[in-house]
Amino acid sequence: MKIRIGIPYGRENIYIQIEEKHIGEIIYPNDVTTGDEETTLKHALENPVQSSTFDDFINNAGDIIFLVNDATRPTPTAKILKLIHHQIKDKKIKFLIATGMHRAPTEEEKFEIFGELYNEFRDRIFSHDSKKDEDMVYLGASKNGTEMFVNKMAVDAQKIVIIGSVEPHYFAGYTGGRKSFLPGIASYKTIEQNHKLALKTSAKALSLTGNPVHEDMEDAIQTIKGKEIFAIMTVLDRYERIYAATAGDITESLKAAIDKAHRVFSVEIKEKADIVVAVAPYPMDIDLYQSQKALDNGKLALNDNGILIMISKCRMGIGSETFVKLLSSCRTPQDTLDKIDKEFKLGYHKAAKMAEIARWAQMWAVTSLDDDLLNSIFLKPFKTIQEAINTAIAEKGDEKILFLMNASLTVPKLRRTLVYRSRKSVYSTIWEPRLHWRNIEMPILTKT
Repeated sequence: MKIRIGIPYGRENIYIQIEEKHIGEIIYPNDVTTGDEETTLKHALENPVQSSTFDDFINNAGDIIFLVNDATRPTPTAKILKLIHHQIKDKKIKFLIATGMHRAPTEEEKFEIFGELYNEFRDRIFSHDSKKDEDMVYLGASKNGTEMFVNKMAVDAQKIVIIGSVEPHYFAGYTGGRKSFLPGIASYKTIEQNHKLALKTSAKALSLTGNPVHEDMEDAIQTIKGKEIFAIMTVLDRYERIYAATAGDITESLKAAIDKAHRVFSVEIKEKADIVVAVAPYPMDIDLYQSQKALDNGKLALNDNGILIMISKCRMGIGSETFVKLLSSCRTPQDTLDKIDKEFKLGYHKAAKMAEIARWAQMWAVTSLDDDLLNSIFLKPFKTIQEAINTAIAEKGDEKILFLMNASLTVPKLRRTLVYRSRKSVYSTIWEPRLHWRNIEMPILTKT
């Protein structure tokens, strides 16, 4: 019997048909109970972590700059601004879109970021440009040597308000907090120095302790000590509703949000698969540079010699070209890694992550990009999702397919269960990422 499955592609669902026997797990972010969004936000603002309330922070402020995410993340900036509008509308405020090394948002994307308040604030909205050295000011260096050049608009402001969201990040551990500064409003040179650390194996999703990228970011923001900052962090559920919010100190508000983000986006799977469909949904499908994150999370659910199928519209093309130029100049994935060993440029961390996967698995892609381009960077192109699925089944036989429906943010974790029998019960030891080993008493089961 064939089953009809809808797969996100751009702003729509593309439906495929697949024999039931080939359907494995269909993975979304975990379901959580979400309350009233406004109530959740108000509670965070009134009960900040290691900080005065937002009311107190804003009342005696002179000029304030808001750092907000660009259109590559689903941060509910517009909802937050609408809630605090009455508190900020008469203040001397500016907005700086923390693009990092991304391009400036289009007008349409600015409407998405700011919502109904865009027209009111449009003359006070600016986009960070990491390559404009004249806009940067040097604040010092991290212990690792990362030189902290940041946008002087933020440095010159009396106070800073950060609006962000916390979700897994494939090499920084999690987004949020310190990422608004580095890479958010940092210079290209600063970002390049920090992102070189992404080549280390300890730079991975859900990991902060021992993660060199995160620790370098945390160390680098110490150069802004003395600046008054109020952070507003949100965690979204699978439907992009506000599940949790924290506020206050830039570091402590991030820490307070991580368990909530982990609860949503760290998803247990029963087993790895020979075929994994990794979907980069809107807005993370903006370009190939962003969509690569779906590959990096998808690999965690894939068996050796498996097929990893990335589904992403790549609406704005490839994004930064550096990683594509490197990959397309190499005959083999190993050639890519060898070149990176000799020289690092910002963007090469993307090429490294893709080359590492290509050494042990096949990467396929359904996108709007040119076939020759995809072939040149170790991605086998397909025109339709159905064609890619049918071809994978034909190659792998009767294997089941695992669908990772929001692979850009969802981190699959294999449940490792050791079962042994006692006189009265069976104890199952379950590995929980980031938490600990624990024993859970269970009813007597048939031996597994």
